[in-house]
Amino acid sequence: MNKPRTLVRSGMRAVREAPQILRDLRSLRVCVFHPRDQDGADLTRQLERIGCQVQAFWPPLPELPDDVDVVFMALSPDMVDADFSWHQPDDDVPVIAVIAYENPTVIEAVLRLGAIATVASPVRSFGLLSVLVLARELHGSLRKQKKRIGQLEAKLLGVRQIAEAQDILCAQHGISKDEAYRVIREQAMQKRVTAEEIAKSIINANEILGRRRQLA
Repeated sequence: MNKPRTLVRSGMRAVREAPQILRDLRSLRVCVFHPRDQDGADLTRQLERIGCQVQAFWPPLPELPDDVDVVFMALSPDMVDADFSWHQPDDDVPVIAVIAYENPTVIEAVLRLGAIATVASPVRSFGLLSVLVLARELHGSLRKQKKRIGQLEAKLLGVRQIAEAQDILCAQHGISKDEAYRVIREQAMQKRVTAEEIAKSIINANEILGRRRQLA
C-alpha cells in the first residue's frame, strides 16, 4: 500500500532539515548557571561534546553574556525566592532548568523562571541532545506565534481606528461610510502613509477639538 504523498513529502523534508538542526547545535553559544560541582562539570563537558560553545558561571550573573543562544539553569528547593532578573519574559533566549527534585517548591521556581524545558540531575548524556533540539524548536515556534499574534493585534487595532475615523468623518461632514473610507484612502496615497496612520490622525484631531469645546 502506497503512503499518501503528503506524508512522504513531510518525511523527506524532515530528513533534509535534521542535519541542519544538528549543524546549528554545534555552533550554539550556551550559558550554564550551575554550582561548580561534579554535575555542573558533567553538564558542561557533555554540551562541549555536542559541539556547543559553553560558558559556565556560579552564582548566576546579573545579566546574560552577549550573544547567548541557550541558558541552562540549576534549580534547587532553596532557590524559590532567588532573583531571576537576568532573564526577562521578552528575552529571545530559551532557558532549560536543571532539577534534582520534583516537588511544588522546585516546580514553582521552574515556572517563575519561565523555563521552556527541564533536565534531570544528575545529568546524563542520554536525552540531553533531544532536550536541546526540542527546546530550540519549541522556542522558535513560540517566537513565530508571538510575532503573528502581534501582527494580528496591530491589524485589528488598525481596522478599529479606520472604523472610528469613518464615523467621525460621517458625523462631521454628513457623508456615507464608503465615502469616508475613500477620503481616508486618498489622503493616505497623497501623503504616502498607511490608511491606519491617517485614521489615527483624524481620531487625535477630533479628541483635541473635543477638549477645546469642553474648555470653551
